[in-house]
Amino acid sequence: MRSPTFDELFAMLLAVQLSAGDLARLREWIAGIAHPAECIALIEQAAAGRPCPHCGCARKHRCGQASGLQRFRCLHCRRSHNALTGTPLARLRKKECWLSYLQCVLESRTVRDTARVVKVHRTTSFRWRHRFVPGAMRDRPKTLSAIVEADETYRLESQKGARNMTRRPRKRGGVAKQRGINREHDCLLLARDRSGRTLDFHTGRGQVTVAQLHQCLTPAFPADGLLISDGAMAYRHYAARAGITHEAVNVRAGERARGAIHIQNVNSWHSRFKSWLIRFRGVASRYLINYSGWQRVLDDRRLTTPAHLLCAAVQLG
Repeated sequence: MRSPTFDELFAMLLAVQLSAGDLARLREWIAGIAHPAECIALIEQAAAGRPCPHCGCARKHRCGQASGLQRFRCLHCRRSHNALTGTPLARLRKKECWLSYLQCVLESRTVRDTARVVKVHRTTSFRWRHRFVPGAMRDRPKTLSAIVEADETYRLESQKGARNMTRRPRKRGGVAKQRGINREHDCLLLARDRSGRTLDFHTGRGQVTVAQLHQCLTPAFPADGLLISDGAMAYRHYAARAGITHEAVNVRAGERARGAIHIQNVNSWHSRFKSWLIRFRGVASRYLINYSGWQRVLDDRRLTTPAHLLCAAVQLG
């Protein structure tokens, strides 16, 4: 039996009176169609002029194609590469699904929901999540400006998905054995200026230390900036050693703000992050920084389309 041509199908659609629901389904289906050439063109465009990822030499020549991508051979180290070599997306397949997958990332869909929409296996959906998101989250500010708020939030350490656990398993939503912040909690440090630029750091387990603050904040801190934090002693010691102007807000005593001296921007980000994280029903500690970076990318609202996310993920670090 002969299959109908596209012109015949289009004529049949014109002859049918479509309801609003039918039109919505048709638009959703059309929006999900992506040609592999579209994705490959975006990848090649984002990587145009890139030097050799192995040695950094800019001299290279074309050397055939593989998986739809142009290959190059470096004239210095003689090694070959393509636009994805050295990026988190190297060796991933099904490029025709990438743009529709990244749309699901922008919509913060779960692993199984994304797999259903993109029509890939759930393990593929999970693996892509932790390739695309770390690639896109490298688009982060180099420095902060003027007034910088810094504070940390803590989550109970999780070994979700681990094959060899280092402790006895507990039920989801369990509690720590000891009161207060201790080595059973993961620390997520956040620094945010008043213009909305944000940096996030997973400092490990337990309370943040002066050494960790120095490692995370000093490279991005402005020379004439003001650091605002809560009353934790680690911030005071760090500011004194680094020669940074510092103001503390005594949150434990009920103080919220002294004019422009507050950490409400950071606390608001923490609140949004925790509410957003609920949909994923538990996040392993080793992936915590990926999820905070995902939320940071969504919150910045600079990468707003699948094409933007793809180009950011292709860029070399």
